[in-house]
Amino acid sequence: MTESQQMPDSGRSPLRRGGGEPGSRGRTTIADGVVEKIAGLAARDVVGVHAMGSGLARTLGAVRERVPGGGRAAVTRGVKAEVGEVQTALDLEIVVDYGVSIAEVARAVRENVIAAVERMTSLEVVEVNIAVSDVKLPDEEDEEEHAEPRIH
Repeated sequence: MTESQQMPDSGRSPLRRGGGEPGSRGRTTIADGVVEKIAGLAARDVVGVHAMGSGLARTLGAVRERVPGGGRAAVTRGVKAEVGEVQTALDLEIVVDYGVSIAEVARAVRENVIAAVERMTSLEVVEVNIAVSDVKLPDEEDEEEHAEPRIH
């Protein structure tokens, strides 16, 4: 076939069908709650983190966990995320075990949370703020263990 005998051009090149790579067609959004769950689980994995959230939040969470369907919030307790299109920022509230270096635990929590969130979401973690709300003493009982459910 000579150049003059080629089929008429329809205006589209067969190599560019659909506008790019299939994996890049469309948009992915990630809810704040997804990032909060990932961060909460990653923070709990760090040695020296006894619990997440303030004492009141943990007590209320323990009661909620005893109600059918109420345990979902336990993973995100003590975690707040703000998620944008390409970045996220996190605030964590933790309780540390007595005797650990708070600075080392905070550093390890930041590293673990950033690694997990960035790996799973591809979002850039711009900051992880950590508030240590309590220290768990060795002889202290957990408030959660004795929180009496309101519903039987």
